[in-house]
Amino acid sequence: MKRRDEINAFLGKNTEFEGKLSFSGTVRIDGHFKGEILSDGTLIVGDDAVIESEVQVSQLVVCGEVRGNLFAAEKIEIHPPGKVFGNIQAPAVVMDEGVVFEGCCRMKEIKKPGDEKPGPSE
Repeated sequence: MKRRDEINAFLGKNTEFEGKLSFSGTVRIDGHFKGEILSDGTLIVGDDAVIESEVQVSQLVVCGEVRGNLFAAEKIEIHPPGKVFGNIQAPAVVMDEGVVFEGCCRMKEIKKPGDEKPGPSE
């Protein structure tokens, strides 16, 4: 795995958090998280992490377990022993041999509000 930006926040191995997580920069989760994750940054899901959440980020790296739909504006990477149970959408997806993925994959850019171009007027 390439070196990421400096990690701004870290949820350790023996921690549990429930709620809504919003952040900028890079966050790593190695504990248990349940709720919603929204960010224009990078989320790293460590080997021991268990996440039950809809995730909307710029970049996502999964090495743990995620249950929920995943959306990334740039890229989703799943590395062993990563497990994803849910649908994923990103313009670029990387899945290494040895991962578990159960869901649908859509490789399409995610439009941000205001990015839509107006259609021809009638």
